Amino acid sequence: MEHLPLYVYVVFIATTLLGLGVLYKAINYSKAIIAVLIWLALQAVLSLTGFYTNTSTLPPRFGLLLIPPVIFIIIMFLTKRGRTAIDTFDVKTLILLHIVRIPVELTLYWLFGHKAVPGIMTFEGRNFDILCGLTAPVIYYFGYVKNVFGKKVLIAWNIICLLLLANIAVTAVLSAPYPSQKFGFEQPNIALFYFPFVWLPCFLVPGVLFAHLVTLRRLIISK
Repeated sequence: MEHLPLYVYVVFIATTLLGLGVLYKAINYSKAIIAVLIWLALQAVLSLTGFYTNTSTLPPRFGLLLIPPVIFIIIMFLTKRGRTAIDTFDVKTLILLHIVRIPVELTLYWLFGHKAVPGIMTFEGRNFDILCGLTAPVIYYFGYVKNVFGKKVLIAWNIICLLLLANIAVTAVLSAPYPSQKFGFEQPNIALFYFPFVWLPCFLVPGVLFAHLVTLRRLIISK
């Protein structure tokens, strides 16, 4: 991957730290955040050694970024202890977590300009995830501060945003230079193999996924 301007790194690292801080507040300043910090540090070390740039292994090493957080989320929702913890989280703050999707999409656009991801992964292609970040403050204010939006509107917003998240996640995986690649052959997705951009699939994507699922659970079970 060619050398990138410093601001790309600075913006993305700041975005990750912002997401970490908002999540920490949303989970009521739980010590569980230490596990997240260890996870981020581990992935930083692995990516700096070039571990993820080897695309010839089976199964693909990229799965180590995505699968563990997804398994953790599943465990949280399937266990009584996990659900008990989830039901104490601050949903209002979790809504604000989605604002990180704005600088994430800007970062992807910059990476596209430096031939590190395909155009299909940006808002000029088929990635409309930035809309979730742009509407998150509206949902927060009118849904949870002013209580103008009803439950149906909030549920619909979360489901639509989940679909948009799934769209870019699948596109990113299928744009990576693996045998399963379907998109971006002229400019494959390689940026997510490098630090700090590995934090996107290993933390930011699972983080917003988790936020949506927690919010939906609370909306569905509330009277």
